Amino acid sequence: MQQTPYESIKKIVLPLLPPELVQYLPSRWEKIGSVVTIKVPEKLREYKEILGKAYADCLDCTTTLNDTGGILGVYREPVVEVIYGSSQTETIHIENGIRFKIDPQRIMFSSGNIEERRRMATIAHVDETVVDLFAGIGYFTLPIAVYSKPKRIFACEINPVAYDYLCKNVVLNHVSHIVEPCFGDNRVVAPKDCANRVILGYLHDPWEFLPVAFQCLEHQVGMLHYHELVPVENIPGQPLSHIEAVAECFDRCVEFLKVHEIKSYAPRINHVVLDVRISQ
Repeated sequence: MQQTPYESIKKIVLPLLPPELVQYLPSRWEKIGSVVTIKVPEKLREYKEILGKAYADCLDCTTTLNDTGGILGVYREPVVEVIYGSSQTETIHIENGIRFKIDPQRIMFSSGNIEERRRMATIAHVDETVVDLFAGIGYFTLPIAVYSKPKRIFACEINPVAYDYLCKNVVLNHVSHIVEPCFGDNRVVAPKDCANRVILGYLHDPWEFLPVAFQCLEHQVGMLHYHELVPVENIPGQPLSHIEAVAECFDRCVEFLKVHEIKSYAPRINHVVLDVRISQ
């Protein structure tokens, strides 16, 4: 029987680690293109270079990063260190036929959101205008542009590094005629009163950006895809109440269509997306 990648990694490091520490070997990783990111437990920190080489060799990667601090700040920057291989970590990650140029040392990419990216790929219609308020390197924008081919997508991004990759990825995926990257704070640069559909894919106090989302909708009517971190017992009530509170300010109605639970973010806290229709 063929070994799993984890079993192969374990076999390599087994003779190199004290037996009592093998149980702490990371069983999860994030492989983006030719770069793999792991989270080395404190008990294994002195062996991180050994682990870095083992993971890179078994997963066919050129570099291993150690996640030392998660994702921080408005720019959503990863806090990582190189523990094996080249410090030049720009790579191309291919997912669902989409090519994402990215540097995992500088920009986040969550493989845990893959099903949502696949779902969004066919969500729009050819006659629609879409506004992506937190486009990043094109996580949702590119699948929508490539597969739904809407009339226009305005992709807003405040992080200059992510914006640069967004622009490159638009060209790389041949959707320059559909996607217009917008650099800066979406509260300033997002086009108003034009969209049929708005994506609000931000997890830190996202309700603060709901007024912008409503302003982007043409006549404040259309579809919202709203992301939020929610205690499991408050799904979908908590995020729906945030949308309804803003809708009341715009004298609009909210039709709840569906909730999609993307993944567990923390114990009893889930990352969810609400699909809602805003009407008069």
